[in-house]
Amino acid sequence: MRASDPEVVDAVWAAVEGLLPVRARSHPLGCHRPRVSDKLCFRGLLIRLVTGSSWVDIEAILEWRVSDTTLRARRDEWIAAGVFDRLRSEAVAAFDRIVGLDLSEVAVDGSLHKAPCGGAGTVKSPVDRGKLGWKWSVAAERHGVPVGWAIDGANRNDIRLLEPTLAAINSAGLLEDIETLHLDRGYDYPAVRRQLKALGIADACIQRRTPNTGPRRPLTLGLRWIVESTNSWLSNYGQLRRNTDRKPDCRHAAMCLATTILITAKLIDWKNRWNPT
Repeated sequence: MRASDPEVVDAVWAAVEGLLPVRARSHPLGCHRPRVSDKLCFRGLLIRLVTGSSWVDIEAILEWRVSDTTLRARRDEWIAAGVFDRLRSEAVAAFDRIVGLDLSEVAVDGSLHKAPCGGAGTVKSPVDRGKLGWKWSVAAERHGVPVGWAIDGANRNDIRLLEPTLAAINSAGLLEDIETLHLDRGYDYPAVRRQLKALGIADACIQRRTPNTGPRRPLTLGLRWIVESTNSWLSNYGQLRRNTDRKPDCRHAAMCLATTILITAKLIDWKNRWNPT
């Protein structure tokens, strides 16, 4: 997987290192067990994101140089400091500055996944024999870069997740730049069209629901394959595909890290495109 490419890992770590909170290195008693390096903990988080392995397995993979408790504590520390959100924001800004976000065509769709350990934000999935699951609704621009998403339980309807997804785009200051929004037939309702119009999105390409009787309408594909490709790419990550985190903040952090890796890989490909050597 591209996330394991040393070139990508080093680039992402360079960005993470600059966002980490500064900690005092003194101890009141003058003695303390040396703090495990942040880079080693970042490697453990990356392994978990790619493989979906348990914390105990990651402890063994890293040859017991860091405990599973330390990995979870360091993750929570970084979440509280806003490291993952800032990392994602910097990655999106870098892509916009170097390549340019193409918001002329934006597609939104949801994706359901397993959450066997339950926790907040997980419910019984309507498509997985009632097993626990979670769901994300992601918006992808023309290059496939996620520009906003919302997460919730597996039984949450796509229409209910559309508003928070668009709100996430708006918080990044990108909503007004959307020219055409592509949605599948699950969004083909008057309430959705009124909602989009109120937000200033006048051009919405929504596939029509085919009635049970009468002539069949032509299928309108639009450009929904953009977000389908993004969902497929995100689903390749073991931690997202079968999530065992019990807090929504941890799932959101994993989405931020995965998005950063996606953008970093795209920027490296862009660089290599103009530098064959």
